[in-house]
Amino acid sequence: MKNQDVAAKALCQKTVFKKVMLKTTRAKKLSRVALSVSLLSLAILASCSNTQSTDSTDKNISANTLSDKTFVANRFTDNTVTNNISFLAFGDGGYHVDYPKKKHIKNPRNKADFIAHEKEDWIADYRPESEFDHVPIYVYPNTNTATEQGGAEAVGLAMTEVCINKPCQFAIQLGDNIYPDGAGADDGKDDQKRMDDLILSPLMPLLTEHPKLMVYSALGNHDWKSSRQGVALQTQWMAEQKNFTLDEQGYYKYTLGNKDNDVEFFVLDTNMLLSGQTFHEVPLNSDGSEGELTLALNDGSAELEQAEPHELPIKGEDEQQLAWLAKGLKNSTAKWKVVYGHHILWSIGGSKYSEGHVLRDLLLPSLCQYADAYIAGHEHDLELITDDCSNYITDNTRPPLPLIISGAAAKMRGKHTPFAEQQAKRYPQYQLHWSQSFVWGFAHIELDNQDDALNVEFYTTPRDLSGKAELAAQFSFDKRSD
Repeated sequence: MKNQDVAAKALCQKTVFKKVMLKTTRAKKLSRVALSVSLLSLAILASCSNTQSTDSTDKNISANTLSDKTFVANRFTDNTVTNNISFLAFGDGGYHVDYPKKKHIKNPRNKADFIAHEKEDWIADYRPESEFDHVPIYVYPNTNTATEQGGAEAVGLAMTEVCINKPCQFAIQLGDNIYPDGAGADDGKDDQKRMDDLILSPLMPLLTEHPKLMVYSALGNHDWKSSRQGVALQTQWMAEQKNFTLDEQGYYKYTLGNKDNDVEFFVLDTNMLLSGQTFHEVPLNSDGSEGELTLALNDGSAELEQAEPHELPIKGEDEQQLAWLAKGLKNSTAKWKVVYGHHILWSIGGSKYSEGHVLRDLLLPSLCQYADAYIAGHEHDLELITDDCSNYITDNTRPPLPLIISGAAAKMRGKHTPFAEQQAKRYPQYQLHWSQSFVWGFAHIELDNQDDALNVEFYTTPRDLSGKAELAAQFSFDKRSD
């Protein structure tokens, strides 16, 4: 392992940064949000000479035993450094140009046509033409065939840079670990190589710097694309890796940290939850507002969301997962309770809101009562939203529930500004605090046990694939669970 202190000092000497801090107070008691936006590159800890990185060495999984791994005490490598808990959160990182969507190969477009098609879709979705941007383009060698450039390797380098200078005790992976169709895809490619390429390879710089760092993974909709056997192939692959954890049933819980300063994580399989529900995707109106289901059904524009047969819950496993979550959150004795899964509850992308409606009704009754945060991917951007839980808790005195979206670890997507504005008008419980679109990036989260605060930093990395980490924003929220 490299000498982390020397590396941190060297980086600090080369890095110049400035921050502008904007503090916002809310009327509700005990609620606080602090935003810091970087004006230059990476913001380093104030005292770089004391910068250390702690690795997570042991795991305590409070679910089914994973393969033949042994999970022991919930402690970190060096408990003398801090009682705070710090980790990375990244999602949708399993994309690389070597594993493209079939349509990009069967119906190839050159770079100009690819961008023109992206713009047509943008305008058709009632997004402002003036806000159009496109993803970075990759052209396959010796061809004119264009596809989306992936950013997984750059994000892996950026996370490594951040974790040289800040504590990163472990990481959470938010699903869509294997694009486009999960393991077991009918494409003639070797699955072992596929998972090595898409899951492990982008993280090798980070794991080389921190060989004991554990990545606790969730499943996404793309991980479910091929078959249940494909899901099993991924969970088995992770069971054989020393740095990855993913329970074979797709959802699990684990506790980390010191006694009285610990956190219990609840990892959801949100694709399983959605597959057990019946709902429609309803197009947006031209002003960005949500379409009415009755009208959409009458004019045929409503599209029934139908899970593939292999995705349908078996023997009520979706209901069992919900009951497991409700009971686990209620009975948890950990100081912090954090829930994460692939799909969003709210977002501003404009194409996932039907799923959000369904999952809010399924999850928020428990999350609002017991959780400190919900973390998701799915949207290929970075967002921070809160729900004040007024629809689920009568006379609520708890701070709003932070909803952290970090789904830009390999792909990027634009926001839908009219949709975001309409959401704010229609739903008083919802508040968008910050977002950044058409970027690659991730989040670094700290559970501060001195101030009882959840601190989140969002980082981006440039399109030039340099892997440079750039601080985009900082926020702080009061702890809300009992």
